[in-house]
Amino acid sequence: MTTTRAPEDLESLEIGLLLEGIYRHYGYDYREYAPASLRRRIWGAVQTEGLQTVSGLQERVLHDRACMERLLLALSVNVSAMFRDPSFYLAFRRRVVPLLRTYPSIDIWHAGCSSGEEVYSMAILLEEEGLAGRCRLYATDVNDTVLRKARAGIFPLEFLKDWTNNYLEAGGTRAFSDYYTAGYGSAIFRASLRDNIVFAQHNLVTDGAFQQFHVIWCRNVTIYFTRPLQQRVHGLLYDSLIRLGVLGLGSQESIDGTPHAAAYEPLAGREKLYRKVR
Repeated sequence: MTTTRAPEDLESLEIGLLLEGIYRHYGYDYREYAPASLRRRIWGAVQTEGLQTVSGLQERVLHDRACMERLLLALSVNVSAMFRDPSFYLAFRRRVVPLLRTYPSIDIWHAGCSSGEEVYSMAILLEEEGLAGRCRLYATDVNDTVLRKARAGIFPLEFLKDWTNNYLEAGGTRAFSDYYTAGYGSAIFRASLRDNIVFAQHNLVTDGAFQQFHVIWCRNVTIYFTRPLQQRVHGLLYDSLIRLGVLGLGSQESIDGTPHAAAYEPLAGREKLYRKVR
């Protein structure tokens, strides 16, 4: 079936009504996501569902929970990798781990954790640095489907070569294969890595702070938000971080221009690691 693109003003109206309906009926708020990316993903969903218009998608989503679950996956940007941006992890080992050693217990929040690759990367790093026993990791995402995948800790074996290289470049001190068992085309990561991880649903757009953390990772999440939403989310991250806590952002993100930029100092040159100093 061929989709039918409406005139631009009508298309904007349809998309606005779809997002408003999703928010009112399901509580998921995509109204301030970056429009260009959102538009592409919505039209992709229209085609996947075999529909012709955004209005047709709205009708199906509001009356079919399974369709809503599929749309959530389409709207979420679930691109991740183990030890993604290895230099970031190496900087974390060298600059942040010594700071964490000064605390008797450590709370870490992975905000927007997607399918969990970076959470497991952190768990491995903390184990190698002898800190796993005093750390609690909170891995949250708006999408419960990807959270279920993260909880399982099972990933396609085809990625392991690249992930092994990432691990070594990130300063890994063991054989990466020590952390998983290969079978049936998948890598099943060691269950003990999840001992100190709490997976939970949390919406950065609508939910508030739930405690204070020593470290917050929110990497490659806010680039999909509009500027006003980015400002609000950075306010939430600031409120959720203890004084002298560490904030980690993605390679395309920056603290510059955010409401509390002056309250942070950079920790590691070009790597997006910042310490809250006031």
